[in-house]
Amino acid sequence: MDNNYFVDSDKLSEAALEKKHRLENDPSSRTDHMKYMEGMEQISSDIRERVLSEMKSYDYSKYTPADVLRALRHDTCSVEDFKALLSPAAEPFLEQMAERARLETQKHFGNTVYLFTPLYIANYCENYCVYCGFNCYNDIRRMKLSMEQIEHEMKVISESGMEEILILTGESRAQSSVEYIGEACKLARKYFRLVGIEIYPVNTDEYRYLHECGVDYVTVFQETYDSDRYEQLHLLGHKRVFPYRFEAQERALMAGMRGIACSALLGLSDFRRDALASALHVYHLQRKYPHAEISLSCPRLRPIVNNEKINPLDVHEKQLCQVLCAYRIFLPFCGITVSSRESESFRNGIVKIAATKISAGVSTGIGDHESKYTGKENDEAGDEQFEISDGRSLRKMYDDMSEEGLQPVLNDYLYV
Repeated sequence: MDNNYFVDSDKLSEAALEKKHRLENDPSSRTDHMKYMEGMEQISSDIRERVLSEMKSYDYSKYTPADVLRALRHDTCSVEDFKALLSPAAEPFLEQMAERARLETQKHFGNTVYLFTPLYIANYCENYCVYCGFNCYNDIRRMKLSMEQIEHEMKVISESGMEEILILTGESRAQSSVEYIGEACKLARKYFRLVGIEIYPVNTDEYRYLHECGVDYVTVFQETYDSDRYEQLHLLGHKRVFPYRFEAQERALMAGMRGIACSALLGLSDFRRDALASALHVYHLQRKYPHAEISLSCPRLRPIVNNEKINPLDVHEKQLCQVLCAYRIFLPFCGITVSSRESESFRNGIVKIAATKISAGVSTGIGDHESKYTGKENDEAGDEQFEISDGRSLRKMYDDMSEEGLQPVLNDYLYV
């Protein structure tokens, strides 16, 4: 992609501005979002078809209070029960759902809560996703950390006591190549016991290479499982290809990754259908790859640059709690992560009920962990992807969880 896309929108070439306008206003100018681009691996899997079929046929208005109570009485939650628990009819039964979810969480996870932190190493992006702060047309300060800078950030984070790190980039192969990410992961293994990545989707052989570089798990947000809405929101770049993104987690598992995480960004489309699809994605992957550690994230849309363009659909805390409780009841063994997008009070509460993992010491900017951890200013840091709500340090988070009677866990995996 032309690097002109990475500058202030006021300085974009006339041709670039014209293309941006066409993409936004003329759907015929966009590439087919269901067609693989050159170099994209296609795998043989029926999971996408099964998930989307269930989602499209989901009529949550048909469920009644009797359906919800029936679902809560069952020892094992079926797909049909799960649909009832996600429906509006379940909202008056949130207290009962929370108690059932709490019992399931204690049964399978005890009182443990896992802590990790993200590290953004670059914010260059070649996609035009209209809701994202990193998108290629946004006027933000772009930055890509050198290996020396990455190692410095990792040392600062590890000195706080953190043992698990999630490495993130913007979605630009030109600026953040697989090799660049792989070298960052090799550095991470020097400082952390557990290494995850949240990058652009890649092919199986590339996931295998990253696994050899030390990556344990891969997180990919589908953003929305509604392919029509997905087409409206992703106007340019490799991310526009809906099926390639959907199959990323399966390619990672085929490459030997120990774990994967799935998610929709709640608020981009109908959150009940997206929650159903996210959980079914995990449900079918668990059955096909029973050895894998599979988890769910559950972010809500947060304020970003030009957020007014997309008319976000509000998902309130009570509705998010309903989704999380339904996830836990339907997928009792599944890890559930709640990010720093959510408030301190919400995260303190939900880890007692359904969530098993939360982030601490979070920065979504590039190269500013030292300033966040020590107070030392860095005027050259790259801009953040979105606003966070809970900015507690690892020490504060650890102490808060302990005071709540929970057992914070920094690492539970040993390589032998």
